[in-house]
Amino acid sequence: AWVKTGSIHEGTRLGAGLSHYLEHMLFKGTERRAGREISATVQAHGGYINAYTTFDRTVYYIDLPSEHLTVAVDLLADAVLGSTLPADEVAKEKEVILREIAMTRDDPEDRLWQAVFSTAFREHPYREPVIGHRELFAANERADLAAYYRARYVPNNLVVVIVGDVDVPEALRIVTEKFGGRPRGLLAPAAIPAEGAQLAPRELHVTEEVEIARAVVAWQVPGLTHPDAPVLDLLAMVLGHGDSSVLWHELREKAAVVHTIDASCWNPGTSGLFCVAFTTDGGKRPAAEAALDRVLGRCAARGFTAADVKQAIRQLVAQEVASRQTMSGQASRLGAAEVVAGDLNFSRQYFERLERVTPAQLKAALRRYLVPQTRTAVSSNPPAPPAAPAPGKARPVRARAAQTGPGEVEVVTVKGGGRLLLLRETRLPQVHLRLVWQGGPGSEDAGKRGTTALLGTLLSKDTRRRSAAEVARYIESVGGSFSPFSGNNSLGLAVEVLPPDWMRAVSVLGQAAHEPAFRPSTFALEKEAQLAGLREEADDVVTEGRKLLRRKFFGEHPMALDASGTVESVEGLKVADIAALFRRLNRAGNVVLAVAGDFDPGAVRPRLKALLERFETAPPPPRHGRPPPAAFGQPGDFVEIREKEQAVVLRGYPGPALHTPEYYVGEVADELFSGMASRLFERVREEKSLAYFVRSSRVTGLEGAMFSFLAGTRPGREGEVLAEIDAEVERVGSGGVEAAELRRCQARLKAGRRQSLQTNAARALHAALNTLQGQPADDWKYYDARIDAVTLADLAAFAQRFLVRARATQLVVRPSATT
Repeated sequence: AWVKTGSIHEGTRLGAGLSHYLEHMLFKGTERRAGREISATVQAHGGYINAYTTFDRTVYYIDLPSEHLTVAVDLLADAVLGSTLPADEVAKEKEVILREIAMTRDDPEDRLWQAVFSTAFREHPYREPVIGHRELFAANERADLAAYYRARYVPNNLVVVIVGDVDVPEALRIVTEKFGGRPRGLLAPAAIPAEGAQLAPRELHVTEEVEIARAVVAWQVPGLTHPDAPVLDLLAMVLGHGDSSVLWHELREKAAVVHTIDASCWNPGTSGLFCVAFTTDGGKRPAAEAALDRVLGRCAARGFTAADVKQAIRQLVAQEVASRQTMSGQASRLGAAEVVAGDLNFSRQYFERLERVTPAQLKAALRRYLVPQTRTAVSSNPPAPPAAPAPGKARPVRARAAQTGPGEVEVVTVKGGGRLLLLRETRLPQVHLRLVWQGGPGSEDAGKRGTTALLGTLLSKDTRRRSAAEVARYIESVGGSFSPFSGNNSLGLAVEVLPPDWMRAVSVLGQAAHEPAFRPSTFALEKEAQLAGLREEADDVVTEGRKLLRRKFFGEHPMALDASGTVESVEGLKVADIAALFRRLNRAGNVVLAVAGDFDPGAVRPRLKALLERFETAPPPPRHGRPPPAAFGQPGDFVEIREKEQAVVLRGYPGPALHTPEYYVGEVADELFSGMASRLFERVREEKSLAYFVRSSRVTGLEGAMFSFLAGTRPGREGEVLAEIDAEVERVGSGGVEAAELRRCQARLKAGRRQSLQTNAARALHAALNTLQGQPADDWKYYDARIDAVTLADLAAFAQRFLVRARATQLVVRPSATT
């Protein structure tokens, strides 16, 4: 349900975050339902409910099995048009949103983009944050919410979107019944001031406690309906999308003055911004800006080629296809077309306009819009630049980084032991190939943590036949993507193309797996990129807290670190370490190749078998011996001081490993403790307003796991949150879970698994990992039965066995002074 109202429509309360506040409140109770009943009903029917607010719209959505369409429409209609805004909930939710505001103020990325909008826009309401300024938000009263609700939430300001396996006449009947009972309302036009022309460049450069510099250079551009809109989208793709883009190649690969860089065009309304965003070391930010200006100047003089335009169009087509893989994605595309563009046929017309764009138009758009007088430069910088690299070292840069379900999986074991998986699905024109090695931190040598992630990155770069730039250009020129991934137990490569280009995907994978170059210059660049990524993560208090807990919990076990390692361990890595790990892992018995999507099995099968038969015939390498789970970590309570606005509390317990019987009980327990329908969420957030987020999560490996809790709260309230976690664990362990709770969790997990397998990428990855780990490739077929087999007694036994306070590692991350 799309409500055509957002933060720019708040009138005299502009900047107070009323739209976002109201979004939170619509799940708190209606004329027919108590607040908890809404989330519990959705969960009981296997669904997921959420909402989001932007400048110009507020969207409420439910994703659930199609047989429960009536339930979803009834709930959305009731929440959107029948909320009562209970006074006690209004007060409690204000505290929750104040925590959310503190989170955004702690996040340097959020701070940066808010600074971009407030600097680039002086008149338009885009200058105000969607969530609101803290002081203005805190002054909101229930009467303000009610007045805004009555004025903007009327049927003639709504769009309902339904996508999925439904009968259209029946769906229309249900929508008419549930939404049609409310009369049309008076809807006053919202006066949105136009942004005046920018006459001079603007700059805002902030020094703050961050590890790396983040910068955005932006220019004012016209809105979505302007004839130049598709030209500007193509210009953004050519300049800053992918490893073969102009800015990536010039500033990152050649000049080495940035870690990451990309370009985008944001213009959903009558005006927008063309943005170039990059990260770099603090002392290099001015040099990066100067290099950006030089490159744009050269492009303005030389222009672009027909091949540049063709590649950019192909990339946009591939993105559009990918966005339509899931029912949620299709609903989002339809809603945006109707609400934002005002035309359901927008996508078709948009791509027809794209096809007519010429290189001369790209050049003209760059010269017309990316000019000095409309340039806005904003950056967040560390207090002092890091020390210059030692002579002879490369300059730092950063890399990019029996149920309804999928069809049958054809499993082919080839000569030497490699396995090929074919998952054919012709619904959309797309092919995804996934080459996966069993590996991860458990395969690394002690003291060389982070080798896995760096190996994955380097495999996606240079080969003996192509440079990294040539690899990127080869695949991106047809709208494809090529990327590495790494995790706790594996690493691999993923390539996605349109069906006519599947041979390119095979070529790229084959050279990466059998002819990697591991060039020292590329190694140096990507190593420094990984280091920059680790420093960037340290700027986020929640991410840092999770990493700290993991290290304290797992102790000396490899799972103490994720595949990226630490700054200290990565700094010591050498090319020989990468090559050694690759030789150890690159064996036929240790690799799986999965292909999913629209392909001809008869054509694809022999080419992929030939690729796999080139691997060395050898059994999988042994994983290093590890201490048993009982030896994990440091039970105890720890405090870390970080000068942020919020506090984060974390607690980790030993959990069941991946292929143990208790794993599926852990799945249900994780769902029980998480989400808007959980008792823990109800107590901590809804009843006591102690935290903006509270949930459980897991780090799961082949040899052991951590089951953890995480919450963000106000400094000084950490003990109250931890007490609520203790109480909820005690309730579960003493058998206090109700049968209805268990059924809701089981329904949500089963539906969630179905949802998670909608994309070709997900199906290929699931099948490959299952095969690598000794499970059936289509192991997802047994998921429902295993989840349904979990009982109330199992949950109680799980809590009693695993969630033992004496064995827990507890961490509080807070500022030094608390109130």
